Amino acid sequence: MNNLDTFHESLKYIQQKTINILNTVTRKDIEKINRWFFKANRIFVYGAGRSGLVSKAFAIRLVHLGFQTFVIGETIGAPVKKGDLVCIVSGSGETIPAVMTAEIAKNLGATLMVVTGKQHSRITKFADIAIVLAADCTEKERKRFAPLGTLFEASAWIFLDGIIAELMKNKKETEESMRSRHATLELP
Repeated sequence: MNNLDTFHESLKYIQQKTINILNTVTRKDIEKINRWFFKANRIFVYGAGRSGLVSKAFAIRLVHLGFQTFVIGETIGAPVKKGDLVCIVSGSGETIPAVMTAEIAKNLGATLMVVTGKQHSRITKFADIAIVLAADCTEKERKRFAPLGTLFEASAWIFLDGIIAELMKNKKETEESMRSRHATLELP
C-alpha cells in the first residue's frame, strides 16, 4: 500500500494486532467467566474514558441477554452486594476510579472480573480473574495507525462481544429473543 492509503494500512494493522492480542485468551478463562455470569445475582460494569464506552456497550448486550445489569456511576443503579459480578475494563489497570471500584467491590464480597492491558497493575490485585489484553507495542506503526489505547480498547470490545456470543449460546438465546429486550422507539 502507498503512503496515501493510511486508512487501509491502519485497518490492516489494527486487525492483525487484535487477532494476536485476543489469541492469548484461554478457553479455561472463558469457561470460568461463563460460570460466574450464571451464578451472579446481578452484573455491574465499569470503565473510565474509552474503556467506559466499551463497558457500556457490553452492559447493553447483557441486558439484551436478560441479565440484570447496571453501569457503575450512572444515575440509575443499585448497590453492589455479595453474590454480584463486577466487570471492570481498564487499559492501564491504574486508573484511580477503576482501582477504587475494584477494591470496594471486593470488600463488599462481589466477584471481580477485570479486563486490562497490564498483568502487574493495581487493579489485578483485586481481581478473581484478570483477562490481560496486552496491547503494548513499541513499533512506530502503532503510533501512526492505532494511537494511545486503541489496540486495547478494540481488543476489549471484541473480547466482550465474544463473551456475549458464549453467554448467548449457553443461555439458549437467539438474536430474535435478544431483540425482544432491545429498547427502541422506532416506528413499525
